[in-house]
Amino acid sequence: MDGTETRQRRLDSSGKPGELGLPHPLSTGGLPAASEDGALRAPESQSVAPKPLETEPSKETAWSIGLQVTMPFMFAGLGLSWAGMLLDYFQGKKLRGFSCELTRSSRGVLPESFFTIMCQVVVPILLSGLGMMMAGLVMNTIQHWPVFVEVKDLLTLVPPLVGLKGNLEMTLASRLSTAANTGQIDDPQEQHRVISSNLALIQVQATVVGLLAAVAALLLGAVSREEVDIAKVELLCASSVLTAFLAAFALGVLMVCIVIGARKLGVNPDNIATPIAASLGDLITLSILALVSSFFYRHKENQYLTPLVCLSFAALTPLWILIAKQSPPIVKILKFGWFPIILAMVISSFGGLILSKTIAKQQYKGMAIFTPVISGVGGNLVAIQTSRISTYLHMWSTPGVLPLQMKKFWPNPCSTFCTSEINSMSARVLLLLVVPGHLIFFYIIYLVEGQSVTNSQTFVVLYLLAGLIQVAILLYLAEVMVRLTWHQAQDPDNHCIPYLTGLGDLLGTGLLALCFFADWLLRSKAELGGISELASGPP
Repeated sequence: MDGTETRQRRLDSSGKPGELGLPHPLSTGGLPAASEDGALRAPESQSVAPKPLETEPSKETAWSIGLQVTMPFMFAGLGLSWAGMLLDYFQGKKLRGFSCELTRSSRGVLPESFFTIMCQVVVPILLSGLGMMMAGLVMNTIQHWPVFVEVKDLLTLVPPLVGLKGNLEMTLASRLSTAANTGQIDDPQEQHRVISSNLALIQVQATVVGLLAAVAALLLGAVSREEVDIAKVELLCASSVLTAFLAAFALGVLMVCIVIGARKLGVNPDNIATPIAASLGDLITLSILALVSSFFYRHKENQYLTPLVCLSFAALTPLWILIAKQSPPIVKILKFGWFPIILAMVISSFGGLILSKTIAKQQYKGMAIFTPVISGVGGNLVAIQTSRISTYLHMWSTPGVLPLQMKKFWPNPCSTFCTSEINSMSARVLLLLVVPGHLIFFYIIYLVEGQSVTNSQTFVVLYLLAGLIQVAILLYLAEVMVRLTWHQAQDPDNHCIPYLTGLGDLLGTGLLALCFFADWLLRSKAELGGISELASGPP
């Protein structure tokens, strides 16, 4: 039986090639059994019906596809046509009256034009210039006070303490502006944490830098004399620490109010916060220094007063550190952010040394008035540019990675001032403000002081040229330093502004001294020429 079934399977599997894979037609029946002629047949119950072939998918013709697509396409086109007609109807009408308070797009602030930057910058710059001009007038008055006459190192202390607005307040304004533009202080709880930690940070920095500024002034002053008066050292240290603390607190609170107010009004804080910090920074710092040092000078018989002041502010430092540690970025600044502000203070101290050596000489008459103006204008403008570039990088890149158009660490100066890129446009705006601003400030100072300043046309030209050179150098260095700092994954708000404002003080004071010296040489040469002509004339 088994052999018969095997042979039957072999017979079934054989056949014509065209019948391979098709079911073999079996006769009806049960189990295979031999018929009369000996052939095996399957019983009817085991017969297998042939499996029908699967039907092929229907093929779509071009005509059927066209019929199926045409109607939906026509309805969609009608809808788009109606939308276009509605847009054309409302263009210039209802939609032009639509307004919103959007100040930041999903990827950053909205684009600013040349005119927008100019309008937002020019008023704060003029206000800051008026503040610095007032500081110059105050300095021209206080230089004759008994405390400044007797303690000469106080004049050396002026640029470092005034420069704290660049080291601390402008840096604070730049940090808060970046936080506002990136939406970090929109949440009330986060806003409170950021503000309190930043204010505590600048109190720590003011206490330390104020003490170090006094030490630097003493060291620079000790070069030109042999003995050191301990009472004057204590007066200098106490005046420096208290002035730095009070000025930092007052300007810090003011910066917080300005940044939050600008954010609510839809104005870019980068354009207004740092100029206002500069406008009041010089005046407030000089006024506090004059009042505090005069107070200590009047009470110099009390030998415990000045040491007690220094120790009290040193004892408050741990409290400020504890408050500042609420914010992780501030903790990083507390650990690694000291080098920029200390080096900037040292750079400003050299500017103070130039001021103390020239202010009493006749050929440098007017040095006290113009020093805060030229130094402040340069530091103010470069702080705006640095804050803007920093905000740009925070929005369009990540720390350590420079955008494609900023890959070069030392860019061509033409690309800094002459391209259509937004940072180049703002650099042109700031550079164009130098000459008109200085002319306005010079004219107001001349009207107020008159005899205290020179009215030489040569000096005016030299002064304007010095201002242009100072600001052009600072703006280019800002571009370079921000790129290098960002490439090192560091925040330009904390590391660049102190250096640049310190350089602004040194460049401004040095170039101003050169202007006075060159003007004096030219006038002396002209006077000598006139005298020689008179001497060689007929008797």
